[in-house]
Amino acid sequence: MSAAAVNAAAASRDYKVFPRIDYRTITGVEGPLVIMENVKFPTYGEIVNVNLSDGTVRQGQILEVNKKKAIVQVFEGTSNIDNRDCHIEFTGDTLKMPISDDLMGRAFNGSGKPIDKGPSVLAEDFLDINGAPLNPKSRVYPKEMIQTGISAIDTMNSVVRGQKLPLFSAAGLPHNEIAAQVCRQASLVKGKDVMDHTQENFSIVFGAMGVNMETARFFRNDFEENGSMENVVLFMNLANDPTIERIVTPRLALTTAEYFAYTREQHVFVILTDMSSYADALREVSAAREEVPGRRGYPGYMYTDLSTIYERAGRVEGRNGSITQFPILTMPNDDITHPIPDLTGYITEGQVFVDRSLHNRQIYPPINVLPSLSRLMKSGIGKGMTRDDHPNVSDQLYANYAIGQDTRAMKAVVGEEALSEDEHKYLEFTDKFELKFLTQGPYENRDIFASLDIAWTLLRIFPQELLKKIPQKLKDKYYDREKEIQKAVQSLK
Repeated sequence: MSAAAVNAAAASRDYKVFPRIDYRTITGVEGPLVIMENVKFPTYGEIVNVNLSDGTVRQGQILEVNKKKAIVQVFEGTSNIDNRDCHIEFTGDTLKMPISDDLMGRAFNGSGKPIDKGPSVLAEDFLDINGAPLNPKSRVYPKEMIQTGISAIDTMNSVVRGQKLPLFSAAGLPHNEIAAQVCRQASLVKGKDVMDHTQENFSIVFGAMGVNMETARFFRNDFEENGSMENVVLFMNLANDPTIERIVTPRLALTTAEYFAYTREQHVFVILTDMSSYADALREVSAAREEVPGRRGYPGYMYTDLSTIYERAGRVEGRNGSITQFPILTMPNDDITHPIPDLTGYITEGQVFVDRSLHNRQIYPPINVLPSLSRLMKSGIGKGMTRDDHPNVSDQLYANYAIGQDTRAMKAVVGEEALSEDEHKYLEFTDKFELKFLTQGPYENRDIFASLDIAWTLLRIFPQELLKKIPQKLKDKYYDREKEIQKAVQSLK
């Protein structure tokens, strides 16, 4: 064994400085929970090691303390736990994650153990997975727009660095493909006042909860094919892994993201999929503890619990790094009023809505812009950041598309002949908007200027007086631009 290997083993060994208390007082197992009694001074949130009769060790956490009783949540599941041969060791510590630069390019399971056949991480530090408390006054308002290369997001629901913007999707829709495309193409708008043009400063943390093997393989292959795997940290809890592990997975991912963002000053893009699996794991623990259920059986504290994940996005004063969150959740039965999307929408700064009817009409990406929203868009677009016409063009596209959808519904009732000339224009706009603006290839990277130019070609369907959301000064500058471009091309010939 080499000297380096000996040193690495010594540094990563779990030293027991104080003798740890060991208990054999298990009185029952209920779902993912183990009930213990005659425990001296149990601490809420303390981590325990559950030693099974066959020598395997599982980690757990104390969820509830009542005098000398303690309820332990076992992360790797409670199968094969008995009250005779199984003993539980109290560590006296909260759940901490070994952190180092070596995490980059590695793959871990939902509990943070390596699954890529690589060595265990040589920790520089151990960080609490619940994150350090953050003074709200030290937060910096996000202002730099991230260009995703997707017209529907960049033009009408712009994302800024430090934002948390969820993807509301449903079973069978291409949310994974959209997330992978955003990862491939995400960059800053290349303007003259933008300092950061480096690729090395950008990294991705991917946390998967309850996903199938196909989804896990899809993301891994995609990162490897586009050469970004060395800038990605993967945390994978698969569908056949213990449900309870899903409660820890997003917190491990965000602890890693905080280290790279605030210590290494990188811009970290965090993808969490599927938040619905996380909420179901929360419901399972709540049911096992026999708590009073809230809406649809989810615990009453789910809102608070989700906020401890989503609120870890953002920027901090004095640090160059940022954490931008892109959580994906699948709405059960396509229901946006379901507690999971409902509570997520309260906490996050908008949402991107993936629509089944658009998907059924072969439109990719099937993003329905009308229920989609980005609350921080206003601070990252406009003159000096994207282009002076961006806010007004976005408003006009929204207005015209909304009228076009109403006209479509009216046409189904009264027929096409009964529509006015203006209404025919709105119908034409709506069809072209979906086929030319929304539709693009999974590897088609449109910058914001190309997206705005496509928007103007659609708005030219209408006479200038119908474009009420755009000031005359901008109409003078951009409305006849196509004719000027054609003249310039002809003069070159």
